[in-house]
Amino acid sequence: MNVDTSRGGDWDNRSSSMPPWLPRAIAMAAVALAVVYSAAWLVQRLKGLLILLLMSLFFSFALEPAVNWLHRRGMRRGMATLLVFLVVTIGASAFLVAMGSVLADQITILVDEAPDYITESQEWLSERGIDVNVDDLLDEFQAGGAAASFAQDVAGNLVDFGTRLVSVLFQMLTVALFTFYFTADGPRLRRAICSILPPRRQREVLQVWDLAVSKTGGYIYSRVVLATLSFVFHWIVFAVIGVPSPVALAMWVAIVSQFVPVIGTYIAGVLPLLLALLEEPTSAIWVLVAIVLYQQIENYLFAPPITASTMEMHPAVAFGAVVAGTNILGSVGALLAIPAAAVIQAFAASYVQRHDLIEDGLLTDDGMAHSTLAPDRTGEIPIIDISQPKRQGPDPGGS
Repeated sequence: MNVDTSRGGDWDNRSSSMPPWLPRAIAMAAVALAVVYSAAWLVQRLKGLLILLLMSLFFSFALEPAVNWLHRRGMRRGMATLLVFLVVTIGASAFLVAMGSVLADQITILVDEAPDYITESQEWLSERGIDVNVDDLLDEFQAGGAAASFAQDVAGNLVDFGTRLVSVLFQMLTVALFTFYFTADGPRLRRAICSILPPRRQREVLQVWDLAVSKTGGYIYSRVVLATLSFVFHWIVFAVIGVPSPVALAMWVAIVSQFVPVIGTYIAGVLPLLLALLEEPTSAIWVLVAIVLYQQIENYLFAPPITASTMEMHPAVAFGAVVAGTNILGSVGALLAIPAAAVIQAFAASYVQRHDLIEDGLLTDDGMAHSTLAPDRTGEIPIIDISQPKRQGPDPGGS
């Protein structure tokens, strides 16, 4: 009996052969893997340049509102950008030179008066029955001593510290050039990007770009206004109290308290407190009172109307953004964290749909920690209207 096995053989051949789509899928997967690997390698190699480009982009966001304001009043865009650059550079240079001079003067004064401080401390301890030999320590602060020599070297170097740092900033030519290009040729750059996108995508890109410019610029200018008010107040107070270098110290307090989020006020107050304490202990108390008093005035009087028209950010969000930015990009990430968080926050507020809240004790500020999710007589859960939330408490942004 003959059995036809040809059909079964064909089936076995078909089942054991490779599907026709599999080689193509393997090739596409290999190409995709090679592209991803090449992109990762390229990003790693160009990480420094990409960070500089990111810094330049955010700096251009901060400068563009001022440039646009000058341009609308008849100044050419390139000249307006150059003028804004000069103002920023002069302000940064003045701050760095002033702080370098203060540190150099105070280190010199501290070393000169250290023997008197040590002798007074020894006498105070001796009156209480504690004998301490400070002869070796005093020798270190005499002429030729290690501490005196070190302080003289440091003081001499700190005199031109501000000038050297400004020189380093000028050497960051890449960031300056890209920032100038992004700012001066902003409209041309946006036209180049939008020309390769369909109209609907163009609108989305321009909306996000405008959001980034407005929020970054709003953050910077609100901080500048608050820093100016802080500088004037502390300059007057420090001059009246008799704190050394009142202009430089007021500038330090203003800049650090406004541009270092959450803890900036406390960091800024340490230096004037220390210098006032070395000059006159009673003055340190008045300095502390002045710093705390101004912080309350700023939180309740100055900051609310200024940030209401620019940008407002919860202190926890600001602090978390700085920590995240530091972990991602180091010091550059810390610098760009708050403007980036402001853009993300504004983007979410614009595109994330909000709903009315139900009435529940967990959603109120009166201390109710229990749920009251119960339908009313109509069988519906009451709704809380949050369309116009009321502002409560001080503005914490940057202070």
